[in-house]
Amino acid sequence: MNTTKYVIGIDYGSDSVRSIVIDAVSGREISAAVHYYNRWKQGLFCVPSANKFRQHPLDYIEGLEITIKECLAKVGDKNVAQNVKGISIDTTGSTPIAVDQTGTPLALTPGFETNPNAMFVLWKDHTAVKEAAEINAHAKNYTINYLKNVGGIYSSEWFWAKLLHILREDKAVREACYSWVEHCDWIPFLLTGGNDASKIKRSRCAAGHKALWAEEFDGLPPNNFFAELDPLLDGFTARLFKDTHTAAEAAGTISAEWAERLGLPNDVVIGVGAFDAHMGAVGGQIEPYYLCKIMGTSTCDILIAPTKDIGNRTINGICGQVNGSVVPGMLGLEAGQSAFGDVYAWFKNLLAWPLQQLQHSSLLNSETAEQLRQEIEHKIIAELSLQASQLSEEEGVEVATDWLNGRRTPDANQELKGSLMGLSLGSDAPRIFRALAEATCFGAKRIVERFEEEGVPVKGIIGIGGVAKKSSYIMQMMADVLEMPIKIQKSEQTCALGAAIFAAVAAGLYTNVEEAVKAIGAGFEKIYTPNTNKQEFYRKHYTKYKALGNFTENLIS
Repeated sequence: MNTTKYVIGIDYGSDSVRSIVIDAVSGREISAAVHYYNRWKQGLFCVPSANKFRQHPLDYIEGLEITIKECLAKVGDKNVAQNVKGISIDTTGSTPIAVDQTGTPLALTPGFETNPNAMFVLWKDHTAVKEAAEINAHAKNYTINYLKNVGGIYSSEWFWAKLLHILREDKAVREACYSWVEHCDWIPFLLTGGNDASKIKRSRCAAGHKALWAEEFDGLPPNNFFAELDPLLDGFTARLFKDTHTAAEAAGTISAEWAERLGLPNDVVIGVGAFDAHMGAVGGQIEPYYLCKIMGTSTCDILIAPTKDIGNRTINGICGQVNGSVVPGMLGLEAGQSAFGDVYAWFKNLLAWPLQQLQHSSLLNSETAEQLRQEIEHKIIAELSLQASQLSEEEGVEVATDWLNGRRTPDANQELKGSLMGLSLGSDAPRIFRALAEATCFGAKRIVERFEEEGVPVKGIIGIGGVAKKSSYIMQMMADVLEMPIKIQKSEQTCALGAAIFAAVAAGLYTNVEEAVKAIGAGFEKIYTPNTNKQEFYRKHYTKYKALGNFTENLIS
C-alpha cells in the first residue's frame, strides 16, 4: 500500500485558481489543475474604466472544488487522496470582503447575490483612492507613525481604504457587514467549517502588510485612530482581530463537509493562508537579501532579511515590513509594480482592435473571422518581442513610464497615469513595445535602488511567474537593466508550490520552512546574465525614464 505523504497547494490568482498535489518527501509534482473563474471571464461585476474589479465568492468556491477533484482524478490512485496530510492556500491581496457574524460573505446571503459591494474587492480595484488619501493625511495628526511599517504611504489597494469606501458607498452592505476579511483568511475558515467571524485566524502576512497590524502597536492601531478618520469605522477594530498567525501554523482541520466534497480524509490539516507573492517567494527558494520578483499581470517583490539586521529602521516607500510575513523569524519586505504583464496586454489589445472588427467583414464568415482573430492575437507579443530585439540602439528614442495602473513602489500613488514620449512618424509597434518593456524593467530598477538607498542590499534576483517563464526577451532586458543575474525558478506553479511547502510544515511533516524548502524546492532552470555591452544604452534610457516620470508626476497627474 502507498504510504507516501502528500500535500496540496492552492494558488488563487487574478483570473484563475490552480491546485497541485506534491509528494511531501521528494517534492515531485503528482498532478495539477487550473480553473478560470466563470463570472470573472464574463466581466461580471467589474467596471474597468472606473478601476472597479470585484470577484464573486462562488468563483473561488467552485474553483477550489473543481481543481482539487481534478488533481485527484488525474492521479488515478485512491491511496493518494487518503494520504493527503495538509492543504494551504495563497491568494491575491489585499482582496477583502464584507462578512456577517457567521463569517459568511454577504454575496452568499439573500439580497446581496449580485451586489458588487458585497463581493471580494480585488487587489487591483482602485475605487478607494480618495479614502487612501484621507488615511495618509489623517495619519500625520498622530505622534505615533501608524504607517511606518507600510512604507509611510497607505494605498487604495489595501484593507482599510477599501473597507471605508464600501461602508460609505453602500448603506445595505454597511448595515449587514459584521467584519471585513481577506480572501487568504476566508478560504481556510471555509475549509475548516468555521461559523463565527470572531474566530477566523488572521494571516500575519495580510494583517501586517495591508491592515496596519504591528507587534509594536500590540495589534491594530487603536479605535480612536479610525473613529476620528470617519465615525463609520468607530468600533470596527473590536470586530476584527488582535492576534495574527504565520503561514507555518495550522488554521485547523478540514470539516466533515469539505472532506466528503473533496474525497479527502477527515484529519487533513488546513494551514493559515497568506498572499500569493509571499508563498511564491518560498516556493521560489528565497534567501536573505535576494529579491524574489513574482511577475504576472503586476509584480510583487519580496525580500527577507534577519530581523536583527534591520532593527527598528523603517524602510520608506515600500509596501511593508513585517516580522514573519514570509518566513517565520525573518523580516518580510514587500514592494512591487501595479502593472507589468498588464502593460504588454494593454498594448496587445490596442493593436488587436481591428481584429475585433473582422466579424463585420463581408469577405469572411464569422467562424473564420474568429479563428483568424485568435491566431493573430496569440502571436502578437511573441512577434513584437522578436522584432523589438532586432532594433538597433540608434532607433531607441521612444521612452515610456509603466504607471498604467498607478505606482505601487517606490512611494505608492495609484492616481498616476502612464506616459510615452519621443514619438515620431517612424515610431512603429516594435519600437513602442520596446519602450514599454524598458519602462517595466526601469520600474523594477527603481525598486532595487530604493532598497539600496534605504540600506537594504540586493544580492540578486529570483524570477517567478508567467512573464519570467515565458518571455526571454523581457528577462534578458531586465538582467541588462538591473546589471545583475536573474535566476528563473523551475516550477511552473511556484506560488502553489510555496503553498504546498507551508502545508507540509503546518501538517507537522517538517519542523520549519527552511527544512521543507530543502526537501520540496524545485530548483532553478535558467540564469539570465547581464550583457555589459547594453549597460550604457540602458543607463541613458533610465535617466530619461526618471525625467519623464518626474514630469508626468509633477506636471501632468
